Amino acid sequence: MPLQFVAVLLRIRPLYRWLPVIYHRVVCYILGIRIEVYGQPSHATPTLFVGNHVSYLDVEVLSSILPVSFIAKSEVASWPFFGWLARLQRTVFIERRQRATGKGRDGIQRRLDAGDDLVLFAEGTSGDGTRVLPFRSALLGATQMRHGREPVPVQPFTIAYARLDGIPVGRLCRPFFAWFGDMELAPHLWNMMAMGEVAAIVVFHDSVDIDRLGDRKKLSEHCFRTVSRSMQSINRGRYDELPPPAAA
Repeated sequence: MPLQFVAVLLRIRPLYRWLPVIYHRVVCYILGIRIEVYGQPSHATPTLFVGNHVSYLDVEVLSSILPVSFIAKSEVASWPFFGWLARLQRTVFIERRQRATGKGRDGIQRRLDAGDDLVLFAEGTSGDGTRVLPFRSALLGATQMRHGREPVPVQPFTIAYARLDGIPVGRLCRPFFAWFGDMELAPHLWNMMAMGEVAAIVVFHDSVDIDRLGDRKKLSEHCFRTVSRSMQSINRGRYDELPPPAAA
């Protein structure tokens, strides 16, 4: 954390982008999370990654793959320890109030203009890992603006916790990894760590942009349908319906 603080303070871009990747890979190893990637993450800069949200573990998993920052509700900034980590990873904090949506959208646009890759959990909350909640289109309004002359690429992604010690995770066991509703974080984390090795599946789908789909609502609906289909495929064990596995 001190090293990341210095890197952010001095604006040493390669260090503050890639140090969290190393950190989160170590955390995933300690927690017993084995990551499987399908499809190829976008190499365009900037990219807005849009997907579902299952657990606080999503941050560890995605950050171990890509040098990204997250878009999170403002309450996260006040969380002990996790709030500090979020700030050090240059999280964009937004208010959930309707009248503050424009301010949040502007903050996202500034970061995209600076060339930062961002992750948006478009459901607005975490789900139960069985189904994907409808995506909220308001914050995708940032993609209606341009990065230079080109539209901002949007890449849908799906994340799921699919197997425990090699055995498929069914509906009854998903709450051990999904964090939703009024679950308390510390007991949930303790129980999860005692479960064994879990396979986290991350699927990167084809990138799209606002020009191809017309407006933010159509973009949001496209991302939602894409993510929902792949979530259903993972829960059924139909990995042949996913994009090809990424190279190690």
